[in-house]
Amino acid sequence: MKLLIRKNSLIFFVYPGPKGSEEPTTRSGGARRSQNQFTSAKRNGVNKLIFKRSRRKLKAINQIKYFILFLISLILSSCIAKFIPEIDEKQELLVVQGLINDQFQPDTIKISKSLPLGQKSAAIPVSRCSVIISDNMGNIYSLRESKAGTYITDPEIFKGEIGRLYTLHIITNNNNNFRHYESDPVEMKPVPKIDSMYYEKVVVEQPYKFFAGVDACQIYLDTHDPENNCRFYRWDFSETWILRLLFPVVNETCWVSENSHTINIKSTAAFNESRINRFPINYISNITDRLKRKYSIQVNQYSLNEEEYNYWEKIKNISVQVGGLYDIIPASVPSNIRCIEIPGEKVLGYFSVSAKSSKRIFIKDDFPGIIDRYNKCPTDTIGYFDPPGLGISVWILDDEPHQIPPYRILTDNKGCADCTVRGSNIKPDYWEDK
Repeated sequence: MKLLIRKNSLIFFVYPGPKGSEEPTTRSGGARRSQNQFTSAKRNGVNKLIFKRSRRKLKAINQIKYFILFLISLILSSCIAKFIPEIDEKQELLVVQGLINDQFQPDTIKISKSLPLGQKSAAIPVSRCSVIISDNMGNIYSLRESKAGTYITDPEIFKGEIGRLYTLHIITNNNNNFRHYESDPVEMKPVPKIDSMYYEKVVVEQPYKFFAGVDACQIYLDTHDPENNCRFYRWDFSETWILRLLFPVVNETCWVSENSHTINIKSTAAFNESRINRFPINYISNITDRLKRKYSIQVNQYSLNEEEYNYWEKIKNISVQVGGLYDIIPASVPSNIRCIEIPGEKVLGYFSVSAKSSKRIFIKDDFPGIIDRYNKCPTDTIGYFDPPGLGISVWILDDEPHQIPPYRILTDNKGCADCTVRGSNIKPDYWEDK
């Protein structure tokens, strides 16, 4: 009879010996002990042999298991490798970015060529184009090229008017190979004023004992259209803040400006009233120096039609999604511009027509925990002489000719010695000093 014992996933077979190996009771005790010792030794030898074979078999199984796991991990890791599919689309597509509004200011149309899929670089501007804007009243306005690929209107001649339909016309010239592009007619819709703008402090870290805490800032706006004509909104903004360096240099105080890079849109089509409250237009964290001294933001509000709103919504989805193979790609976002000679040619971008309203606020408040980008400027103190590379690789932070002994404090970071590296030392006309 064989007895099987399972222990820690190993299998042991206990060999009891052949049948009839038991001695009769009449045999002497010494004979029985000798026979039992022989049987026990034989049984132990068989058990050891079976144990070794079981271990070898288990080891082989484990090796196969690890090999399978390795193959699976290799396959999974290969799934996240960069993949650029082969496509039939042209590698270079025309890109048009343009907006005209009802303000007394130049309107801008930018024309460029897109780059091949997967290539990261600036778009290629398209020069020597003929760019014209026409309206439904028979008026025609020509734009001039201010720099490569950028075409602007003359505000003394052209200003958009609410209720009119505007069409963009572009003629490209590629080695005398002319091609005509035209947008759909777009109506300029009225836009309401921004009712109010305000900010609230956002606690990032709570104060504790001697720790003042950390605060950020969230800016909101309220708006509504009493006529319910505007149902689709878009906003952009420009920020300006004071930058003041820590050392008494010539360019110590500047004003830094930056335009928004996010897409801010909102629809009220699903509501009875075209009203928007507490729209979060901009969040300012504590890891920027915008709120260190004084800060200002001007928000521009635009009215959209439903087609343009859908365009911006799709572009926004692209900007927030992780780029995957099945995500929306820019070429799949419909444009309102088409090629006359080749109707099936894809064109990227959109010709926007909108009235515009703006509002500005200033913020001067105490925000604990705002970083100081200049408190760790690299410095070195030398005697009063002109070091090699002065004004090229090293700059003066402090000049003390009347001290005993006279000395200078230097830095190899130009931004620590000259605020015009980031901004302008000319105060903007709209800036309020109070």
